[in-house]
Amino acid sequence: MKSKIEAILSIAVFSFCIYTQAAFAGGITKVGTSAATFLRIPVGARAIGMGSAFVSMVDDPTALYWNPSVISSVKSDALVVDHTLWLPGIYFDFVGMVIPLGDLGTMGLSTTIMHTNDMEVTTPDQPMGTGETFNASSFAIGISYSRSLTDRFSIGGTFKYIRETIYNEYADGLGFDVGTIFNTPFAGIRLGASISNFGTKMQMTGEDLNIPAVISNQQGTNQSITAKLNTDAFDLPLIMRFGISDDIVQTDDFRLTLAADGVSPNDNAQSVDLGGEVGLLKNKFQLRGGYKDLFLPNGEANYTFGFSLNRINVFGDVFVSVDYAYQNFVHLGNSNRFTLIIRF
Repeated sequence: MKSKIEAILSIAVFSFCIYTQAAFAGGITKVGTSAATFLRIPVGARAIGMGSAFVSMVDDPTALYWNPSVISSVKSDALVVDHTLWLPGIYFDFVGMVIPLGDLGTMGLSTTIMHTNDMEVTTPDQPMGTGETFNASSFAIGISYSRSLTDRFSIGGTFKYIRETIYNEYADGLGFDVGTIFNTPFAGIRLGASISNFGTKMQMTGEDLNIPAVISNQQGTNQSITAKLNTDAFDLPLIMRFGISDDIVQTDDFRLTLAADGVSPNDNAQSVDLGGEVGLLKNKFQLRGGYKDLFLPNGEANYTFGFSLNRINVFGDVFVSVDYAYQNFVHLGNSNRFTLIIRF
């Protein structure tokens, strides 16, 4: 009982420390100053239902996004498929595969895709449209590796290629994620940390940035020169997360877990994510709720909830989990997320 009280106090103190850092950060948040912001979209309905307080709690293939060190705890081949209409006209998909390699560690592969519906091309002369269409898309392909260094501590990383396109323009870059997980000696208490999207800058280029230029000098005027518009280069959305979670109550038929994450991005203010989950019927059915971006000035996301049918045996050694989450936004409507996980 004493360790449970210590866990609750730790979560409260941790949340307060992050809040004070955010409150006195000087008011400079650098909002909108990073490229490839689709990399900030959370993956997995279970994580979203937990208010994204997941870096120390994840125990499934969505760890490829949240904390690559945790895939070392996945003991069988596992596939995750995550699809959602993220915002009106914007679709988001994540597909990941975890492959245990025995004593060699654990390997993972992942693909993240975001794309828009087709939009009409308009010009000042044809404001109603030219008859052409275009869209915008972003994707990242990652390869991950994790290894347990002790029975309580694991480390892992992900290397990924990132590309964004809009009409005839594109930008690409390379990124790296690293994470750790520590199962403390106190029963049920876990500490997790990750740094995501450390890598190169991204700069848009493409044929539509080529424009005709007229250069005049004493010898005359040359109208056949092509100039190129030079765009700025932007950093990837670097995100540092530190989390703590604890199984406050753990029996054969009932589990209560609380979690808190501190989040520090390079393109926004610091914030705290909070979540709780109840496992029933030997963890076959799960209910959860959370609050995302607590203490974030002008935050768009807030409360979340969700549920899961967990590890249902469909045949042989194949187990299926189906997760649902509801995310509320202040101005952008709501988002419903469904995630399928297959273990085999």
